[in-house]
Amino acid sequence: MQKLKNILELIVFKHSIFALPFLLVSMLSAIKLYDLSFNDIWLKFILALLCAVSARNYAMALNRLLDADIDILNERTKNRPSVDGRVGRFNLALFIIANACIFVLLAYFINELCFYLSFFTLILLGSYSLFKRFSYLAHIILGLSLGFACIAGEIVLTNSVSSYSIALCFAVCFWTAGFDCLYALQDLEFDKNQELFSIPSCFGEKATLFIAAIFHLIAFLFWLVFLASVNVGFYAYLGLIIVGLMLILEHIIVRKNTKNIERAFFDINAFISILFLVFFIIDLKVS
Repeated sequence: MQKLKNILELIVFKHSIFALPFLLVSMLSAIKLYDLSFNDIWLKFILALLCAVSARNYAMALNRLLDADIDILNERTKNRPSVDGRVGRFNLALFIIANACIFVLLAYFINELCFYLSFFTLILLGSYSLFKRFSYLAHIILGLSLGFACIAGEIVLTNSVSSYSIALCFAVCFWTAGFDCLYALQDLEFDKNQELFSIPSCFGEKATLFIAAIFHLIAFLFWLVFLASVNVGFYAYLGLIIVGLMLILEHIIVRKNTKNIERAFFDINAFISILFLVFFIIDLKVS
């Protein structure tokens, strides 16, 4: 049980709540638009969820492995299992390889396009840790890593890509990039000292708050495009309005006191993804 707790702490499993609801939204949209029967696609639905879990395990573990030399110097991260020895580098590498293989194998059983894209996905997911060593665009890379799940959701069920999943991908991308910029404010001075690239370390706190707000505005607009392309009703738009208000609340909390970043990062963004999914499901049921 202790080893399991260490692994869950290592990959921050509770943060799965950020992207997973939007994968489900994408797949539910495909069911609606392509008039699919759940009886025909339930197995692919399960395989997609397992893919999401294994891909995230791979990405988080690889990030911890590549960042161990940095994390040990950071007061905020020096107690991570990958740093303090609770999870050794060899076991961590095995965990990464195992999840990568599981991901590719599951993709193979879904369809041919998923299988070929699985290798690109692993490269994309693994590039985040490297990007922040030479470019502040790492926030966008992280956003694309989460957003690409929305495109994958459509590919899993239809073996194709359309405008709705692309719009949802970009919405999730800029939403993630926005809250990741806010989260990175905690390490502003550390990133500067270690010559790491992040929007806070390159542009400062005030500019970061402005850029994060712009990112979230762009995300909101892409969510609007997504809802319009899926042709949803009142409740889906009501959910988006609530999401927009929560994003505003997030920025108010962080601007008031940057010590509230942890609260804003997890609590509010977790509610955003869940509420978006819940109102989307309600709208589908009503319509």
